Amino acid sequence: MNPYLDIIIRSTAVYLFMVIALRVFGKKELSQLNTADVILILLISNSVQNAMVGNNTTLWGGLAAATILFAINFVIKKLLFNSKKFSDFMLEKPEILIHNGTLDFKTLGKLNITSDELKEAMREHGVEFFKDVKIAMLEIDGNISIISGDKVLKQTHYKRRKNHKNLIQGN
Repeated sequence: MNPYLDIIIRSTAVYLFMVIALRVFGKKELSQLNTADVILILLISNSVQNAMVGNNTTLWGGLAAATILFAINFVIKKLLFNSKKFSDFMLEKPEILIHNGTLDFKTLGKLNITSDELKEAMREHGVEFFKDVKIAMLEIDGNISIISGDKVLKQTHYKRRKNHKNLIQGN
């Protein structure tokens, strides 16, 4: 077999495995990674390197692997944009955390969001009490959006950070 075709097949297999593994373990966005997650990704990248290029440690072998990874990533992004079914499979849905001042404890528990974390998001949105929240949602990108009943709405940005208990449990 052509050594570069071998690299293309191996790299494609590793890429698809990683996409599926990250989906199964729930990691959605790089912004949600903590230190342990970054270490995991670095170790995984080191462990799958040989699986992608085999014995070919040449510059051209590495460039071939990198090129196919960029190409696959480009195709997946196009599919996410153009295919609702694929997008629904790959991306998680927004989740309602608070509705009209009432916390959804089942959803908060499922997503491992603490009340302290929710209060932090509320403060960043200028809301002091749960009762003042019209709706709070965990968006697909990891942001917590909060809309208050206040007539003067403020736009702020709160990016949810994962804590140490949620190493590879993304939701």
